[in-house]
Amino acid sequence: MQIILASGSPRRRELFSQLGLDFKILIPHIDETPLAGELPEDFCSRISMDKAMRVSQDYADALVIAADTIVVIEGRILGKPADSMEATEYLMLLSNRMHDVYTGYTIMNRLKRTTRTILTRVHFKTMSEEEIFWYVSTGEPMDKAGAYAVQGAGSVFIDRIEGSYTNVIGLPLSDLYWDMKDFGLNLKTIEHGRFTYG
Repeated sequence: MQIILASGSPRRRELFSQLGLDFKILIPHIDETPLAGELPEDFCSRISMDKAMRVSQDYADALVIAADTIVVIEGRILGKPADSMEATEYLMLLSNRMHDVYTGYTIMNRLKRTTRTILTRVHFKTMSEEEIFWYVSTGEPMDKAGAYAVQGAGSVFIDRIEGSYTNVIGLPLSDLYWDMKDFGLNLKTIEHGRFTYG
């Protein structure tokens, strides 16, 4: 069975590769505008479904996995910053506060579809203006939702995480694996050291 990861995120690709599966990358192009009154968790769930369904239209026999990750504070979705000024604004907002990270993921083939949303809470330490300006100057925040990378230099500003660490990077591997088992995933570590489909 062909496996397709419907994502252009290099971090999500790296995480998914840890499962040892042979997979193909396809990047779906969809409208990612939130609907009026749409809750953040419903938004990322819907976007993951739209991505999976877009790819599945052309690859009906494949197992398609899609995901969308958002950072939310006080109901506001913080996407990828448009520029260094917006990155600075985001980080000042996150400093010394807790925020939510949601990843919605969808697994589907021609027979069924599973969609789930996973929440992780991230607590930031207090960041000085100098620390924020330094971090923005590294360029790391620029292509990250919420303007930080938990697996990069941004980790020095994180006090603690409640929930899945890989969810904050972009893919909750544990939850995803247990749902993928329902689609025929078999773990054969003794025989091959890889995940396979039976």
